[in-house]
Amino acid sequence: MKNIRKIIKIDDELCDGCGQCVPDCAEGSLKIIDGKVRLVADKLCDGLGACLGSCPTGALKIIERQADEFDEEAVEQYLAEEKKKAVKSPAKTMDCGCASSHIQSFKPLAQAAASPCQSANAPSRIPLAGAGGSELTHWPVQIRLIPPHAPFLQNADVLVAADCTAVAVRNFQEKYLAGKTVMMGCPKFDDADSYVQRFAEIITTCNLKSLTVLIMEVPCCSAMNVIIKKAMEVAGKTVPVEQITISTRGEELARKIW
Repeated sequence: MKNIRKIIKIDDELCDGCGQCVPDCAEGSLKIIDGKVRLVADKLCDGLGACLGSCPTGALKIIERQADEFDEEAVEQYLAEEKKKAVKSPAKTMDCGCASSHIQSFKPLAQAAASPCQSANAPSRIPLAGAGGSELTHWPVQIRLIPPHAPFLQNADVLVAADCTAVAVRNFQEKYLAGKTVMMGCPKFDDADSYVQRFAEIITTCNLKSLTVLIMEVPCCSAMNVIIKKAMEVAGKTVPVEQITISTRGEELARKIW
């Protein structure tokens, strides 16, 4: 039944798709679709405006218009369905036989080079000049290729890094990667919903020690924070999170615990 009532309105011209409002909507009525925040359904919005304060561009406001009545039962059903989507979905090897998703765990090259127990048949490893070798401990590294059951995720300190950070920061490996399991991706161009589902499953099953979210200062990159927050909501479990923001010149701008 439709009535005149208060409900959220989104200004498409002002919305930059940062997604900061999404986790502030407890009913899950806001969602990033095609790079913009959208109202999933009128009946999921209570019209109280809890999301307004988190919008940096002023794209959100409460108006009065004809809309379906707010439905608490529909909200509960919708949130339950969203949680069910966080199911185990192992990564698949490409049909061409590409090994990009073959799970591997290994020592960082710096440790491997220092080990006196290397097999005589093992291929020689030459550490990168001046860097002491790579700090990478596993493969794959892309979020969409790492299955939630990957053994290197268990009890791990995970670095969730936006793709551009590795290019922007000169000493990325030494400063941010060392001692962590890395998952990389782009919150602007990749499927945010699949990210939420994957991280929710990982948070549910892998007993993570911590998450470090490394993002660029550009607005679209902040969507990675939204993804992690939404994943914890879906999982019904929290993990200690440190957010680090990098400038386009590769400088560390801020650290924030949430």
